[in-house]
Amino acid sequence: MIRTCTCLQDGTIKYDVPLRAVKDKNVKWYWVDFSNPNNNEAKQLSKVFHFHPLAIEDCLDGFSQRPKIDFYDQYFFIVLHALNVSSLDPYEVDLFINEKYIVTVHKKPVRELNNLWDQLKKKDSASQSPFSIMHAIVDKLVDDFFPPVYQIEDRLNVIEDNTEEETINELMDKLFDIRHEMSKLRRSLLPMRDLLYRILHSDRMSFLKDQQLYFQDVYDHLIKLVEMLESYREFSADVRDSYLSINSDKMNNIMMTLTVITTIFMPLTFIAGLYGMNFQYMPELRWKYSYFVVLGIMFLIAAMMFMMFVKIGWLRFGRRKKKKKRLIKIK
Repeated sequence: MIRTCTCLQDGTIKYDVPLRAVKDKNVKWYWVDFSNPNNNEAKQLSKVFHFHPLAIEDCLDGFSQRPKIDFYDQYFFIVLHALNVSSLDPYEVDLFINEKYIVTVHKKPVRELNNLWDQLKKKDSASQSPFSIMHAIVDKLVDDFFPPVYQIEDRLNVIEDNTEEETINELMDKLFDIRHEMSKLRRSLLPMRDLLYRILHSDRMSFLKDQQLYFQDVYDHLIKLVEMLESYREFSADVRDSYLSINSDKMNNIMMTLTVITTIFMPLTFIAGLYGMNFQYMPELRWKYSYFVVLGIMFLIAAMMFMMFVKIGWLRFGRRKKKKKRLIKIK
């Protein structure tokens, strides 16, 4: 689908103008949006606008491009990432832009573009330009990353508190899912941050000085998002290491208890095995009180070893008071 929006010299905004009419002399600037274009619509990128074949290929191929900016003689080609909030998967939004027009290409509906498209009717069109629209698009796409990032912090705090008393395995599964989601977000945010840095510091975009403060604000948001994700990665690593240490300590205590029990029964098993041999001539076999004496000796050995293990701290009784230690929360 192709839709057009034109701003006339007198500031009037008109929608759904024929594609060939957007270049009329009375048009101050225009915005053409290609939403999931078919083959015939995609050909207009070359026939009407004469964009470079490599840029068109980046728009239409099935591979998601990394956020970037390419400089051509008459225009700039910019690749942005929009966020699918439900899956946290990015999808591509491409912009062709110069002082006269902005052309957007995307294969999936972009809520931010639709909202901005409708808002042009309400805004002062005289103050609008392709680059102000570009800023609004970038700003709205970046703002969509904040809610998922804040949710990650909340989920990490829930895992750290473990109020539902889930098992270590369940917590580890959730933690690794969160780290996977953070990796998805970083793959979009880091290139977007580099892209904004190039826009702010490129000599070829020096004419954006009037709007530099606005793009600097978006760049600051991206820096904040990246720093938050880096902090959460460290925080998640601390939580993971803490739970792994707790799990390892529990396993060590279990193995120590089993080892102590096995050690206590070793001499008892030896005595039982010794007197369980079917030799006919064994001194104690025919004694009247042999059974009770051997049982007493076995009980005495077990009691002595048990007291020894308790004394050296290998066996502990009673529940320890749980002291809930919280890790440092990230603000």
